[in-house]
Amino acid sequence: MVRDLCDGHLDGAEIGSTEITFTPEKIRGGIHTADTKTAGSVCLLMQVSMPCVLFAASPSELRLKGGTNAEMAPQIDYTMMVFKPIVEKFGFKFDCDIKMRGYYPKGGGEVIVRTSPVKRLDPINLTDRGSVTKIYGRAFVAGVLPLKVAKDMAAAAVRCIRKEIRDLYVNIQPLQESRDQAFGNGSGIIIVAETSTGCLFAGSSLGKRGVNADKVGIEAAEMLLANLRHGGTVDEYLQDQLIIFMALANGISRIKTGPVTLHTQTAIHFAEQLAKAKFTVKKSEEEEDASKDTYIIECEGIGMANPHL
Repeated sequence: MVRDLCDGHLDGAEIGSTEITFTPEKIRGGIHTADTKTAGSVCLLMQVSMPCVLFAASPSELRLKGGTNAEMAPQIDYTMMVFKPIVEKFGFKFDCDIKMRGYYPKGGGEVIVRTSPVKRLDPINLTDRGSVTKIYGRAFVAGVLPLKVAKDMAAAAVRCIRKEIRDLYVNIQPLQESRDQAFGNGSGIIIVAETSTGCLFAGSSLGKRGVNADKVGIEAAEMLLANLRHGGTVDEYLQDQLIIFMALANGISRIKTGPVTLHTQTAIHFAEQLAKAKFTVKKSEEEEDASKDTYIIECEGIGMANPHL
């Protein structure tokens, strides 16, 4: 996909290959289609293309096909509800139109992402978590699965959260995806917590054959609660998705996190190698974080400038 975005040359990109050679050219805007032909995640296609199209010569429309709610990747609802509002703090906007939802194993989903290029990215400072003010989400079924499955996921998740957070209304909507907007069968849940300073955290889970709905709801709720305990301003899945933007931004960015994931360590390693950005990861020294596993990731971004603007 990135090869196509920039008319580059790519050798060795086939199954079984142990080495690839990629030579990028000028990043161009316009309409691009990428189809995984499986339930491969459209969100991962978006993750890899977004930093590129921000430095394109003109606006882009990306037509991404595959799974929208798939394992081992963010669900499209996470991308929309958590990733989008936070990443837009770097000083750009994007639109994402979900044309069709697709699930494992068939895929068949499609989203259209539109964005305009920027001259530079602004640095971000996400170090003040604030207090949790809202908890909301969606539990969905698609295809032949009955709505009762979504209701059971939602109810189990609410019960689980109530044990720990008693004073907030938890609003999880159970819903049946409309037939013309979902391909195949699937189910899942995402729950988002919002804080007084605009931080967003999520827990999510997908239904699987033979796993009861309550268990799926509880898994999502426990993931959310774990992410609220560590005192960071981003959840464990947003952490690594912000690294590349911090590396390219014009100035010093800081985010406060829970335990630094292997994904984040990997992202930092490559951002330092490829972009020559400088990162430091330090234990948070604030009193409120003393008993917690909380870190500050700081980056001196390279101030990448769009040569076309």
